[in-house]
Amino acid sequence: MEAELKKELEITACKVRMGIIEGVHSAKAGHPGGSLSCADILTYLYFAHMNVDPKNPKMPNRDRLVLSKGHAAPALYSVLAQKGYFEVETLKTLRHIGSILQGHPDMKHIPGVDMSTGSLGQGISCAVGMALSSKHFGDNYNVYTVLGDGEIEEGQVWEAAMFAANKKLSNLTAFVDYNNLQIDGTIEEVNSAYPIDEKFKAFNWHTITIDGHDFEQIETALKEAATVDKPVAIIAKTVKGKGVSFMENQCGWHGVAPNDEQYEQAMSELNTALANMQ
Repeated sequence: MEAELKKELEITACKVRMGIIEGVHSAKAGHPGGSLSCADILTYLYFAHMNVDPKNPKMPNRDRLVLSKGHAAPALYSVLAQKGYFEVETLKTLRHIGSILQGHPDMKHIPGVDMSTGSLGQGISCAVGMALSSKHFGDNYNVYTVLGDGEIEEGQVWEAAMFAANKKLSNLTAFVDYNNLQIDGTIEEVNSAYPIDEKFKAFNWHTITIDGHDFEQIETALKEAATVDKPVAIIAKTVKGKGVSFMENQCGWHGVAPNDEQYEQAMSELNTALANMQ
């Protein structure tokens, strides 16, 4: 990866994290932890990989992104705002009455959202359907979906995985945001789905394990995915709450908004990080 692109992605991802904190604090509700952990994945997809156009969000041949872990909507919204689908200032209206930005992605009102999600396990099924449609009609778009490692405890995820492999949906890539935490504790404490890679392999997916905060590893994994004639699961090891010191690796920040003092600390840390990058 070129140094200039890597720097641009790091700067953008930091701004995305700032948008996540801005939105959740303004809403006084939301899910900062899992939004911060998948921020780098979404940043890379929208700014370095996917064929999308914010000026033409319904472009027929665009690549699709389904945020299966729909509660991480603040991350998707912040990326879409940075990409230019709507004004960054709109992030401050998260969950407000009359705002387009609901608590979970809404494809009817938010430019750039390809599927309404929120019920865990259902998003990947929608992504599978999109990928099948692309294959069936001879379209060229690819489909990407982001799952939580807690989400894959849902049985519907594995029904979708079985179907995708059976139909050889090589145009489908699933990222598993592997931060090892869900709302009630660690994955092991709640209902272990480990080892994640072996489970996807058993369903005949190609699997790649990476550091989900390393843009070079994300890039390499996606290049590898493009060479495989089956669906691909990228197991992305991440840190829940990444970028905000007091939120990192704390399951308590799964669905809690920062208060004013915590907001100031988080934004101070992110502003300092941004200044060091520029």
